[in-house]
Amino acid sequence: MIKHIILWNLKEEHDNLETKLKIKNGLEALISKIPGIVEIKVNIEPIAGSNASLMLDSTFENLEALDVYQKHEEHIKVATFVRSVVSNRVCMDYEVK
Repeated sequence: MIKHIILWNLKEEHDNLETKLKIKNGLEALISKIPGIVEIKVNIEPIAGSNASLMLDSTFENLEALDVYQKHEEHIKVATFVRSVVSNRVCMDYEVK
């Protein structure tokens, strides 16, 4: 299995609950639309001292499933919105053994 973790910081003018929920709901809905997703969760409530606004924690069956996800039109729709409201993004993918 492959873990796909992303941390984002929202642009100041978009750092609000409404934007976080739109991202969370959009990404978490992809599990029923894209094959190969094992689990997908978005955390929108970091504890004090965190240096990210929100986090995607997702698991895929394999690298091919991650590739399908990244190219899927439903993911691209959500990702386009996310890119418009974030100031930075950090991503790490790794294999779960």
